[in-house]
Amino acid sequence: MAADERDYNLTEEQKAVKAKYPPLNKKYEYLDHTADVQLHAWGDTLEEAFEQCVMAMFGYMTDTETVEPVDTVEVEAEGHDMLSLLFHFLDEWLYKFSANEFFIPREVKVLYIDRMQFKIRSIGWGEEFSLPKHPQGTEVKAITYSAMQICEEEKPEVFVIIDI
Repeated sequence: MAADERDYNLTEEQKAVKAKYPPLNKKYEYLDHTADVQLHAWGDTLEEAFEQCVMAMFGYMTDTETVEPVDTVEVEAEGHDMLSLLFHFLDEWLYKFSANEFFIPREVKVLYIDRMQFKIRSIGWGEEFSLPKHPQGTEVKAITYSAMQICEEEKPEVFVIIDI
């Protein structure tokens, strides 16, 4: 299922918010997986692939184009290798949504990835999730290591299975 095929049955207010901003450049898709969803994200750089993976995760929960960039949140994560770094990066973003902030980004930018120390720093622009304002998709319960891949041969791309 391509990124733009998810139907949220938007209200007129949600369509109006969407129309206020330029469309997002989505470089991700959802791949079917038994009882879960596999995110496949890519970019011109590994940083962009990680950004798109976060946006794919949030795009499964709501139409991120209905989110307004009114607040800023920073997320940092670290791991012991690149796969654990990706896992913890996504998990930290999911925590920003699941914990008391309920933050949902419209856009995420990776500021840097330290491939030697396995650290990442990012910033997101968005707002607090609100059911009247944002269409409800499917809740993401957890990130998994199952079949996780980071490929950099041709274009950087990542594959992550999320528990829904």
